[in-house]
Amino acid sequence: MADFEIDDTVDITDVVCPTTFVKAKVAIEELDDGQILAVRMNDGEPVQNVPRSIKEEGHQILKLTANEDGTYTLIVRKVEDED
Repeated sequence: MADFEIDDTVDITDVVCPTTFVKAKVAIEELDDGQILAVRMNDGEPVQNVPRSIKEEGHQILKLTANEDGTYTLIVRKVEDED
């Protein structure tokens, strides 16, 4: 994880879809453009859906790492809105 300077972290292991993405999206929106967010999530649906949804929003997925406790950490860079 030393490759990136993490600006903020959000833990969505305590919520289920579709709240997982909503919570991650809100956390991204609170960042400045170019800042990096670490999203901690459970295996299964969140890992399949959250990265895809974030990508569809136009943000950059930098890394998805499996943690030793069965959760995953997704590293996302906020990309500024075009409009």
